Amino acid sequence: MQDVRIAGYASVFGVPDNGGDVVLPGAFEVLAARVPLLWQHDTKEPVGFVEQMREDARGLRVVARVVASGRGEQAAQLLRAGAIDGLSFGYRVKSARPDRVRGLRQLIKLDLIEVSLVTFPMQPLARVLGFSMVAEETTNDL
Repeated sequence: MQDVRIAGYASVFGVPDNGGDVVLPGAFEVLAARVPLLWQHDTKEPVGFVEQMREDARGLRVVARVVASGRGEQAAQLLRAGAIDGLSFGYRVKSARPDRVRGLRQLIKLDLIEVSLVTFPMQPLARVLGFSMVAEETTNDL
């Protein structure tokens, strides 16, 4: 079994999620740290790691690697079968404000903790948009 590389959006800007939150552009301040990729937000079930992430006009775009071991192997099989394609993220709110007109909470600044493969994302537009098999990598003696 090979690792799988996925690309998609863990967050979409300006669109209310099912919990009444709206993530605003610029909410993700620190995007340089390595972030784990979890299974269903379970900290005991890491399935890989985020390789790249950046904000663009749509939202938080991520490229992540699902490691073909344990739960990661199962996640890769489900991705390939089309049985799962949801993305989500865990965070701490640093700054937010109410949108009383729409009855929502606007998330202004967030600490990103993790990204997860999920069955039912809170933000229905947060999805894996594509995936590919990762070529075998050779390692040299360090």
